[in-house]
Amino acid sequence: MSNYFISIKELPSSEQPRERLRDFGPQALSDAEILAILLRVGVQGMNVIQLAQLLLREHGGWHGLQKIEFSDLCRVRGMGEAKAAHIKAALEIGRRLLLAAPNQPLQITSPADVVGLLQVEMSHLDKEHLRVVILNTKNHVLKIENVTIGSLNSASVRIAEVFREPIRLNAAAIIVVHNHPSGDPTPSPDDILVTKQLIQAGQLLDIDVLDHLVIGQARWVSMRERRLAWL
Repeated sequence: MSNYFISIKELPSSEQPRERLRDFGPQALSDAEILAILLRVGVQGMNVIQLAQLLLREHGGWHGLQKIEFSDLCRVRGMGEAKAAHIKAALEIGRRLLLAAPNQPLQITSPADVVGLLQVEMSHLDKEHLRVVILNTKNHVLKIENVTIGSLNSASVRIAEVFREPIRLNAAAIIVVHNHPSGDPTPSPDDILVTKQLIQAGQLLDIDVLDHLVIGQARWVSMRERRLAWL
């Protein structure tokens, strides 16, 4: 039996995504309904909500849609550059909102605060990225700096590069973050060695290295909590 097809326009207005958003607010919409608003139209034999459900199911939800390359998303049936651009732009807005604190600078009080800022993006990177969260004396975020891309080891990480921007901003502390594309956040011996070198350099520069976080797929590790480089 073929799938029963009904266009969005044939649905009662109370069941159409834009009208539901207008009447009940965005929090009342399902993921598929939100995505349907971005897509605007479906394809032959599939209305826009069905298309949205298919995209979310086949690509692993919002995380999967963020991870997929723009060019690959364009080639998905029913997509194209315009729809792919709408999706990527909306996901980027969400990521930037996590970094933007209204009326006051974002304060870091725990490793989980940093993970909340960076995990969505960094858990889907296909190469290792080393980032530095730069903090003032009250642990307010001054900047998040992308330092290196590539395998993390003592040969590839230049200590001076890690501290260049914190020194310029007169930072009091930093938190180092990198991802493991394999998905397993277990710190490697190189991770531990680099962290020890960073701690020693920070002591000389009077910049406290508060932690080194390793982000995997849906998991993360605080090296300080595990005392892997801190005594």
